[in-house]
Amino acid sequence: MERSCASLLKELEAIWKEMGESEEDKDLMLLELERECLLVYGRKVEEASKLRAQLHHSLVIKEAEVSALMASLGEHNLELQMEKKSASLKKRLALVTPLLEDLRVRKEERVKQFSDVLLQIRKLRMEKAGYCSESNAGNSSFNMEDHEHDLSIRKLTDFQTQLQVLQKEKSDRLHKVIEYVNDIHSLCAVLGLDFRKIVDEVHPSLHEAGLERYTYISDSILDGLTQVVLKLKKEKEVRLQKLRETMESLLKLWNMMDSSEQERKPFEKLTCILGSLNQNVTLTEVLSLETMEQAEAEVQRLTELKTSRMKEIVLKRRLELEEICREAHLEPDMSTSLEKCIALIESDLVDSSELVATIEAQILKAKEEVLSRKEIMDKINKWMAACDEENWLDEYNQDENRYMAGRGAHLNLKRAEKARVIISKLPGTIGVDFGGI
Repeated sequence: MERSCASLLKELEAIWKEMGESEEDKDLMLLELERECLLVYGRKVEEASKLRAQLHHSLVIKEAEVSALMASLGEHNLELQMEKKSASLKKRLALVTPLLEDLRVRKEERVKQFSDVLLQIRKLRMEKAGYCSESNAGNSSFNMEDHEHDLSIRKLTDFQTQLQVLQKEKSDRLHKVIEYVNDIHSLCAVLGLDFRKIVDEVHPSLHEAGLERYTYISDSILDGLTQVVLKLKKEKEVRLQKLRETMESLLKLWNMMDSSEQERKPFEKLTCILGSLNQNVTLTEVLSLETMEQAEAEVQRLTELKTSRMKEIVLKRRLELEEICREAHLEPDMSTSLEKCIALIESDLVDSSELVATIEAQILKAKEEVLSRKEIMDKINKWMAACDEENWLDEYNQDENRYMAGRGAHLNLKRAEKARVIISKLPGTIGVDFGGI
């Protein structure tokens, strides 16, 4: 490159002159030289043209990809900081390349965010639909091509909002499942039923412990649990009403037959259901079939014993009535005399419990009469006691040996003195008693 083309041409002409080349030969060789130069320039132009086309094509592709990525990511504020008309292809390519790389990285990160959110949404929707999250949702392939046209923050926020709604719904459903399972567990305990067997009919996973264990939150699961709870509550209500009737009969038989505490003790916990509300009955197995059968069997046993023991009960109540009337100097009601009661019991003309209730009513009436006569009866008893002392004193005064020393003589003297004091007050007592009647 130290010598220019002109100097080389002069040197070539000098050589030709020295060699004695003719003008025609010189012209031919110069023409050949020009043709070779044109070929070299042509190749260079062609190579340069191809390179320019490649640069332009690459630039167009990258700019198109940048535009697509910007549109997909929603980055509408990004602009290529260059003047397309004044900047060279290489400069424009140098500007667009790092921007493209940055957008590709952003897209990769955004795709990962979308994928994570959409996979969680898919999983929750499959759980809600009733599919096992581990065997189906977790292993399902996920196609992001359906969402690559819009990877904007706005779209991501929309999906995140959907995910939050689904997570909230799942949490609510999980707590509802837990609530239903706990209700079923309590009802099974009260009814004496197999909890595992009951919930297995809805789904086998429901008897496992822990909130994280419940992966089945579908409508069918909730509907199944709802139906089971309603069914068990209805069964509880029916059994409770039946047991109440049984216990009322049993309590009536206990009272009628004066059953001992020892006889009542096995059924002590059942008496709490009388008057209690349905939701307050929580004792374990209090409404089990076995418990109800035991109570019914006891009612049957006491019913069979009632007839044989009724005579004894009626006799006891009747004797109690006659004793009260005797002490109060009253005549007992003869409608319930012992002979009539026994005849009625044996003939089954009246209910034995009604007969006992009638006698108890007569006892209550007699006791009320006794209370109303208490003051008069006390005075009459005093008067009768004074009369007895007077009779004894008469017999004592007629005894000629009353002053003889002997065993118990001094006691008789004291009694005689006391009797005279009582007798001296007798006229006044009689006047008060009968004057006030």
